[in-house]
Amino acid sequence: MDGKSGIHKIHYGWIIVATGALVLFACLGLARYAYTMLLPGMQAGLGLAYDRMGFIGTGNFVGYLVSVILAPYLIRRYRPRATIAAGLLLIGLCMLGISQCRSFSTVFILYVLVGIGGGFANIPMMALVTCWFRSEQRGKAAGLVIGGNGVAIVFAGYLIPMLNRACGANGWRTGWLVLGIISLAVAACAATLLRNHPSDLGLEPVGRPLPASPDQLVPRERKGDRIILLRLGLLYLVFGATFMVYGTFIVTTMVKEYGFSEARAGLYWSWVGFFSLFSGVGFGALSDRIGRKRGLALVFAVQTAAYLLAGLKPGSAGLMVSIVLYGLAVFAIPAIMAAAIGDYLGLNRAATAFATVTIFFAVGQTIGPGGAGLIAGATGTFTTAYKIASLLTAIAAFLAMALPPPATETGT
Repeated sequence: MDGKSGIHKIHYGWIIVATGALVLFACLGLARYAYTMLLPGMQAGLGLAYDRMGFIGTGNFVGYLVSVILAPYLIRRYRPRATIAAGLLLIGLCMLGISQCRSFSTVFILYVLVGIGGGFANIPMMALVTCWFRSEQRGKAAGLVIGGNGVAIVFAGYLIPMLNRACGANGWRTGWLVLGIISLAVAACAATLLRNHPSDLGLEPVGRPLPASPDQLVPRERKGDRIILLRLGLLYLVFGATFMVYGTFIVTTMVKEYGFSEARAGLYWSWVGFFSLFSGVGFGALSDRIGRKRGLALVFAVQTAAYLLAGLKPGSAGLMVSIVLYGLAVFAIPAIMAAAIGDYLGLNRAATAFATVTIFFAVGQTIGPGGAGLIAGATGTFTTAYKIASLLTAIAAFLAMALPPPATETGT
């Protein structure tokens, strides 16, 4: 078969990408990144201190960590499509519940469950990309899927301030309600359109077939795989620990420390979403050309500049540059990491390996916002947390450059 479907001659892999972008739009874009827009209203409505703001975000990441541990089992038993749809269903229902919460504890519990649903949707979705695309287009495909996050940030940057203006103090409640309904709709879409493997439709993955490599086709461990997995995991841990510190608190920083109105802060946050549209697909496609390790190092260097600018507080102009740089790089690491897993560890181990490195990511994003909230509570500012984040990503850039080439590049 030529790998193209029906009259339209469009490979179904691109339907997977489009549906995957919707999945990421909901399971991470709305469920996680919209939180930074809802946070000021929630803080005022529920009387939350800085540390509790951080702990709610940390609760979400603890839930995500739990889902990372459970996801490989669920993927094997129920297959990716069912796992993704169930994760989105859980997210949607819990968002509806958060809209009615009156206390920190109930918000915390429900947002932990949202984190669990996020992992159940995200991990198998990125594994599907590895199955549906060969190495030459894997980075680009993963980037397009992750672009759904950026669309969600733009969407939330305009929607939440509009709801706050229309609904006043209850705007954040209406926001969670609307986001929950959207997530339920995406769950139905994923259940309808996703397919677990190209062979389910009698297709081959997108891209030119390469000479078969036994190491790539047989799901066995090769010498050095554990070290590679550990090194990729440590890079993902740094990413998780740093990018959500900025993503969780930058809107609060703009409102509390720069004196921006919520609408103005929301506009600038929507810039992150706009520039992130080019983040995953741009850096993912670039990594297809220059290699995964150079792509990872370049992204970490851009993030270092973004965090350092935020930490140095160079004024509004410097903050704008920081926001643009953050947006340009924010979703590049997951796109390159998804492609790198397939390149380094082979297609048949991709789902398990991606879940393994995501444990590192989940640990990082669990400790990052909570630690930043504690630092801010002690110092009254987030600048120290941003500076620490810039130091960590600078170290990660050097560690990325020290990665060996994958077997697909050496021809082994």
